[in-house]
Order: sequence, then C-alpha cells, then structure tokens
Amino acid sequence: MNWSQASMTWKKRLRLNWKGGMSLVLATSFALMTACGTQAPAESSTTAAASGTEAQAKDPVEIEFWYGLGGNLGDNMKKTIDAFNASQNEVVVKGIVQADYTETEQKLQAAIASKKVPAAVLSANIDWARKGYYAPMDEMIAADPNFKKDDFIQTFLNQGQVDGKQYFLPMYGTTQIMYYRMDTLKENGIDPASLTTWEALAEAAAKMSKQENGKTTFSGWQPMWGKDNMIDAVLGKGGQILSDDGKTVMIDSPEWIETWDLFRKWINEDKIMGIEYGGQGWEYWYKTIDNVMKNKAAGYTGSSGDQGDLDFSVVAAMQQPGWEGIGEGKPVANAILAGIPAAASPEQQQAAYKWFTYFSETSNTASWSMNTGYIAVRQSAQQDPEFMKFSEENPQITVPLQQAAHASAPFQDPTGGKINDALKDAADKVQINNIPAEQALKEAKEKAQKELDRVTK
Repeated sequence: MNWSQASMTWKKRLRLNWKGGMSLVLATSFALMTACGTQAPAESSTTAAASGTEAQAKDPVEIEFWYGLGGNLGDNMKKTIDAFNASQNEVVVKGIVQADYTETEQKLQAAIASKKVPAAVLSANIDWARKGYYAPMDEMIAADPNFKKDDFIQTFLNQGQVDGKQYFLPMYGTTQIMYYRMDTLKENGIDPASLTTWEALAEAAAKMSKQENGKTTFSGWQPMWGKDNMIDAVLGKGGQILSDDGKTVMIDSPEWIETWDLFRKWINEDKIMGIEYGGQGWEYWYKTIDNVMKNKAAGYTGSSGDQGDLDFSVVAAMQQPGWEGIGEGKPVANAILAGIPAAASPEQQQAAYKWFTYFSETSNTASWSMNTGYIAVRQSAQQDPEFMKFSEENPQITVPLQQAAHASAPFQDPTGGKINDALKDAADKVQINNIPAEQALKEAKEKAQKELDRVTK
C-alpha cells in the first residue's frame, strides 16, 4: 500500500481513535442527568429446557458488553470477544457496538436511569462511580489469584481508582510519541539514541531545518498543534497544573513559562520547528504527518495509535525526551477503561470481571497492541513470545509501552473543562501569534483560577 492509500486508511482510523480519547476525558467531567430510553438488560441464556438446579448451574451467563469502536479496532474487538467465548463455557459475551465512546456513555446514562444496564461497558466516569452507579471490583480482585496487580502498568491501573477503590480496569492505553525520518537523521549524522533531551532535539532540529529567502522549506521537527505536546514537556520538567491541595492553578510557574517560551522561540523565531494549525477537524494532524512522509519535515510528535498505518521503512519511533539535568520525559498516558454498572446482578458482575481480566491477560493485551498500535496494559507483554517476535521485526511497537512505564496521569479538570480551555487559548497565542509565554500563561492562569475558585470555595 502506498502512502496515499495508507494515509486515507489512517485518517479514518485516527478520527475514531481521537474521538475515543477525547470522549474519555469528557466523560469524567459531566454530571448524570435524567434520561429516557432503555436497553434490554443482559440476561442469562437459560432455556426452558434446562430445568433443575444442576442444569441451570451449567448454563453460561450471557452478558452485554458495550463499546464504541469501529473500523480495524472494532474488528479486533469482535475477534477478541469471539476468542473469549470459545475459550470457556461459563460466560458468553455479546458485543454491542456504539458509534463511539461518547454514544456509549450517553446510552449508558439512559440505562442507569432505567436500571436496565449492560454488565460490562468500555467507559469510565469518576462522578458516576462516586454516586454508586458503578460497582467497585476490589473484592473480585482480592479473590483472584491471577490478577497480578504489580504487573499492570501502574499509571493505567491507578486511573481506574476512585477514592482508593478500583472501579475500572484498563483495557489498553495511548500516549504521544515521536516519529522521525531515518534517512534525514542519517544524512545529518544524528544518532536518534542521542535525542533524549529537548535541548538535544532542538539542536538536531536546527541542524536539519532549511530556510530559503527567509522561508522554511524543511522543518527540523513538528510538534502537534495545541497544548498537549507542550504540557507533556512541562510535566517532564516538574511542572504541575494544580497545587497538591487542588486549590491553586500553577500554570504560570517557571517550569511552564520557560518550557512554553522555548516552543514559541523554536517555532516563531528560530524557525527550526514548524506547526500546522487550523482547517476542518483533524486537517492539521493529517498535514503534519504528510509533511514528514513527503519529506518536508524530519519528524513529528503523534499518537501511539498512528502506528497501524505508518510506513516504518521510512520512519522510526522513539520516546519523548526529558530535560538536561532533570531526567526522562513524563508525557501523559491515557488508559481506556472499562467498568461494571452497579445495577448488574452479582452473577453478571462476576461474568464481566472474567471478561475484563481475560482481555488484559498478557498474551491478549500483547495481541491487541500488535494489531492496533495501542499500549498493552501489562509489563509482561514485553516478554510475550509473540510480542517479542513481532517487536523484533517492528521495534516501534515497544516504544509506547516503554514510555507508559514512566508516564504522567491525565489531568482531570475539576471545572468541567474551563482550565483546559484557558490552556488551549494560551497555546494558540504562543504557537500561532508568537506572544511571550509569560503573558499568555498569566492571562490563562487568571481565567482558570476564577473558574477553579467557583468549584472549590
């Protein structure tokens, strides 16, 4: 498949993946509303012919699993469900496909209101867990000798905890990594293994970038438009969005101002890094990738989910860098979580737990990673024989997993998105309008603090 064909496939897939990621973040921030409409409850497939206690005990428990995945991801989910159903005779999972994660939660909202819920859902909502709409899994985990808590990537497992209880389990993860043209680095005598700090990457970008008549004709690097890549870099320097007590917005600290102003300088003054912005939907994202694949940029920062369709005879992957004298990078890694609605019967809850833990078994989470590019949720996936064989031929597959081992947890905006909105506006000022980071971030901090005060006082 040539790049043009691969690009179209990738675009369809990315749209689904990104929507999923964004909906997960949004899902943590809105309150439960009264809703109408129902969904048929998951029921045992007990038949009239199966009479008597012994016969009923042998009937499998049938549960519904709601998930918002389509395309290649949806195909792989269906294969995994089929494999689970064929692997044992105690539980039958019936997959119910939604358009995306947002629709899944909207329908779950109605199901919870009507007390007719599925037993398993690829969705998570902290507010709903606190209100008792999800079942904690701690007792099931404690009774499961095969759970192996320490084997999970801790940042993923911890994202499923609410007030110290494990309400959700990670199915897979995603994080932003770096993709670079192997030929460009080689031509410039740059060892990719040396690009472990932002300072080193900036030096390499300066060496690789080209300008003619004051116009950049080749970018040394392309961060993705928006706040997220710059936030990742701030976290690696020790910055944080809120104070430890959650009452003060910290986005005008030296770690923030210094980091964001470096990006402003690299993009607007030194012109060693380029940035695509604007357009409809994810047009800027596709342009960024096209720039690298069409030899107009040395590399870019993108999603681990990009891997499924990138041409790795041209590009290779590496982790995001850290900072000199500080340490390795701390980019955000998001877990895609699954939960069990509390209104499901105890029998169905046990069946859902069995399905979730099957999905996260080492060989299965490794297989999911190989087929989708997303991150396996267990450390032991790296030692899975099939994964090891695959990674020898496709070494980029291990990069997101390695990065996730030291990643930061995603920010849960207590204002329902107002702090994120302020950061988004500040990023535009820095990246597009060349406004000094100190000015942009102090203005954003003032807006964000007012919104935070509304919910904390």
